[in-house]
Amino acid sequence: MILESFRNLFRIPELRTKLLYTAFFLIVFRIGSQIPIPGIQLDVLETLRKEGGMTDAFGNILTLFSTLTGGALANCAIFSLGIMPYISASIIFSLLIKVIPSLEALSKEGASGHRKINEYTRYATVPLCLIESLMIVKLLKRPILQGAYLVADPTTGFQYFDFLAIVTLTAGAIFLMWLGEQISEYGIGNGISLLIMTGIVARMPYQLGQIIAGKGEGGTEIKKFLVLIILFVVIVGAVIYMTYGQRKISIQQAKHTKGRRVYGGQKHSMPLRVNQAGVMPVIFASSLLVFPMTIASWFGADRGDFAGWFGWGTFSYIFSYILLIYFFSYFWTSLMFQPVEMANQLKEYGSFIPGIRPGTKTAEYLENVMMRITFVGAAFLAIIALAPQLITMGLDIKDSGTQAFIYNLGGTSILIIVGVILDIVQKLESHLLMRHYEGFSKKSKMRGR
Repeated sequence: MILESFRNLFRIPELRTKLLYTAFFLIVFRIGSQIPIPGIQLDVLETLRKEGGMTDAFGNILTLFSTLTGGALANCAIFSLGIMPYISASIIFSLLIKVIPSLEALSKEGASGHRKINEYTRYATVPLCLIESLMIVKLLKRPILQGAYLVADPTTGFQYFDFLAIVTLTAGAIFLMWLGEQISEYGIGNGISLLIMTGIVARMPYQLGQIIAGKGEGGTEIKKFLVLIILFVVIVGAVIYMTYGQRKISIQQAKHTKGRRVYGGQKHSMPLRVNQAGVMPVIFASSLLVFPMTIASWFGADRGDFAGWFGWGTFSYIFSYILLIYFFSYFWTSLMFQPVEMANQLKEYGSFIPGIRPGTKTAEYLENVMMRITFVGAAFLAIIALAPQLITMGLDIKDSGTQAFIYNLGGTSILIIVGVILDIVQKLESHLLMRHYEGFSKKSKMRGR
């Protein structure tokens, strides 16, 4: 019984402590996502919420960034940067490891090397926080809602609000980086991914309420809403299917004789995940797309429609998104998948792939197979990530509240939510099985004593 498995989670002291730590850290995250930056005019912010946000290029940025920050940017909160600076720093160092020999050598030193790289990543996060917070401040000082401003005196140059907002946003992002690391160390699952997922889930009730409130007032029709629910179920099923999708490589052990007995010769398989990179390419691509959109919006009012080039749903946005997803899919797979080591291990254990010579040829074969299935996995990620645009255009949805709900609940969000939940369930199940409790899946038949 699943309910019995949930009860068993709290019967294990270590696991109970991890769950309580995780819940506490997530509550802190949600509280900080509601506290506005000092100097924001709360009455204008409340009016902006009632109006359903902005519809210009800034509004497009707000929708994208708010999804990844759990609505903190839409609330002009102290956590408005989210963990995007940390993710950006991680991307930079992942790239540098491949081009700087000293960093590559450091990454191969085991746990100590990874700790050192993580330390460098934290240092790099600080200047990125300063740059991104300056961008956010610049956007907050733009006119909205018939000339109203979120900031009391936005017409002057660099002032006290700018300094206070930059310091507050930077401190908030660094605190979230620390919070994510605490969840990873003392809680359950990957802290950074869990923070993103929590923010996405937290926005769902508000956006669903907006859709319901819009019925009969130019909102989305009931038929379209039902189609959205069906599409949501289909997308979730597809994500789960692809998450567990594998390409099995046939492996055979070499035969050897001891006395009169023949050993070995057994056949088994090596599973290669179709979506080896997981959700990371989508997160990386989404975070990088924020920069051109933000910079373009600075000049959008004075330089024509330049800000709309990378707006949500434009050709430039879609093309760049697909390109980045493919790039990071192959890049992340190259970091996680080591065909040479796998080929050497097979050779050491006396195993081989039928028809393939052990050693270098096996490594080349594994790499070629992984490159082909990565192409399929990246195509799947691109389709799922672009699902909100496709659904919005296909159903001709005009209601801004429904569009925000589709973006928040479609594509990228579903990939993150499903990926994080499956990861957490696997970790919880491993804890249960280690202590001889029954797991969540039907295949786990181990019972407590």
